Amino acid sequence: MKSGQLITAMITPMQKDGSVNYRAAVELAQRLGENGSDGVVLSGTTGESPTLSFEEKTKLFSEVTDALGGQLEIIAGTGSNSTEETIALTKAAETAGVDGIMLVTPYYNKPSQGGLYEHFKEVASNTSLPVMLYNVPGRTSVNLLPETVAKLAQIDNIVAIKEASGNLEQVSVLKTLVPGDFLIYSGDDALTLPVLAVGGAGVVSVVSHLVGREIKAMIQAFSAGKVGEALDIHLQLMPLFKAMFLTTNPVPVKRALEYVGVETGPLRLPLVDLTEAESQTIKEVLFKVGLRS
Repeated sequence: MKSGQLITAMITPMQKDGSVNYRAAVELAQRLGENGSDGVVLSGTTGESPTLSFEEKTKLFSEVTDALGGQLEIIAGTGSNSTEETIALTKAAETAGVDGIMLVTPYYNKPSQGGLYEHFKEVASNTSLPVMLYNVPGRTSVNLLPETVAKLAQIDNIVAIKEASGNLEQVSVLKTLVPGDFLIYSGDDALTLPVLAVGGAGVVSVVSHLVGREIKAMIQAFSAGKVGEALDIHLQLMPLFKAMFLTTNPVPVKRALEYVGVETGPLRLPLVDLTEAESQTIKEVLFKVGLRS
């Protein structure tokens, strides 16, 4: 896994009938690459992974990799709450030619820290691909603790984490425990700048669908020591960061993309569309940040 600074957790475009729009997925990934993204995560939470079938996921991996492999880092979201199923999808992703995998903490079955360690260790031992862990307690009900991550970081191909606990103290402690080349990515757009300040490498972003160049500029400004410039960009983008999470992700970003002319298609149940009030809020924020006239 390369040391990209901006990775987009990509939505999965759908046809009007609710089937996956693979052509639009390739076009969107290309657009993201042209607008600052170093890589994309396919079939993550933002990609509606809980409602994509095994076959849809593997085809998505293949289609995007065949079209854009080498131009953009392709990371496959292959994690689930079944170790066996995670390994099977990871092997399929490797066959498809992706550059790396992202593994969410197993949800619903609430494993202990020991169980989390064994799960990730087992998956990593069944692939040669680099692995990004994904900690998002708000969705999974389990928190991958820094001490467990540090132990996992000793495994050769576990090289990064998307940290979406929202806890900067936890990120800081994690940074003191892992090797210097282990990459810590913010999993929350609004916390990208603070995470950079405590040693983060970048962000796995949702809002980069809309303002990838600006987010990349913020990261690069911070890296160059231009902290004031980075802060200015962060503050300018805060209304958009908030708006994209006013209801369940990826509902706002899919609709925001359509409002700026990008084909995304419907959501799959149990996700439902924006209310009229939510839609109006997002349109107003897009106007405020100059993305809509």
